[in-house]
Amino acid sequence: MAVPKRKMGRIRTHNRRAANNRIKPVQTTPCPQCGAPRLDHHVCPNCGYYKGRQVIIVD
Repeated sequence: MAVPKRKMGRIRTHNRRAANNRIKPVQTTPCPQCGAPRLDHHVCPNCGYYKGRQVIIVD
């Protein structure tokens, strides 16, 4: 079994663990109807369309 030769420092350990907790940017795609940015798998807040049909009425 492998055993480390030296103790790993606190900063190195915390940096490695913190790499998984970083905030990721929001993934947006252009709406096929109006071209406004919208979240994936969500109704477009600009035009109210989802999967080619109007789901909500936007004024």
